[in-house]
Amino acid sequence: MTMRERIASGKLFTDYCEGLPEDRIQAKRRMVVFNSTGPDALEKRAQLMKEIFGRETKAWIEPPFYFCYGTNIEIGEDTYINFNCNFVDDTKIFIGKNVLFGPAVTIATVGHPINPNYRGYMYADPVKIENNCWIGAGSIICPGVTVGENSVIGAGSVVTKDIPANSVAVGNPCNVLRTINEHDMKYYYKDREITQEDLDEEALFR
Repeated sequence: MTMRERIASGKLFTDYCEGLPEDRIQAKRRMVVFNSTGPDALEKRAQLMKEIFGRETKAWIEPPFYFCYGTNIEIGEDTYINFNCNFVDDTKIFIGKNVLFGPAVTIATVGHPINPNYRGYMYADPVKIENNCWIGAGSIICPGVTVGENSVIGAGSVVTKDIPANSVAVGNPCNVLRTINEHDMKYYYKDREITQEDLDEEALFR
């Protein structure tokens, strides 16, 4: 089994062989260029994102954005990633469509053994964020976690286990507070109601 196969299968690994250091250096070069782009350099960013992720990516990413490899990250259409997000992508990170990330969200696919004698080793476990999720500012998504479709992760949460679809989850460790309900479908914040009149007025400015 190669080291890359060990990483993909969740076995203990180190990352100083098989071209992995060179892949990370190349990724950092692309990261530096992406993070130095001006706010109006949209075409350049789009091209750089294609190079970073190894595929066309129709998402909006605010620099600075940090990652290890880039090629292990898959992002769906119309996803928005705010500034200072950190994706530790030693293995796969799958992000669906229409996902919103607040600033300074960390996704970590890598951990170390608790046993101090073996802590120099790593293991990896993929992370999946399904469609239409909102990940609040400063949240940390730990290895192996899936966040189900439509769910909201409250700001500052540390997500150590799977979150079901249609949930509002908060805290450290993050736990489901409640499911998305009829009140959420009618009000966007406290007692502020979503009305068609308001939506129509907002649409005039697009």
